[in-house]
Amino acid sequence: MFGLGTPELIIILVIILVVFGGSQLPKLARSIGKSAKELRDGLGGKGDDADTANKKTTSNNDTTSK
Repeated sequence: MFGLGTPELIIILVIILVVFGGSQLPKLARSIGKSAKELRDGLGGKGDDADTANKKTTSNNDTTSK
């Protein structure tokens, strides 16, 4: 992975911990996760979301026909 080994990753994580502090790390991780999800969705990786939406549409059609 980009020529980074375990020691380099540990050093990077320690620097992030020092810069942002322990209280800000959960917020930072949450925002990175949301950004990654939006990027995946924007690139067309909505496989699960599209299936869920399709099931909701089908169940709505079933209830309206009764």
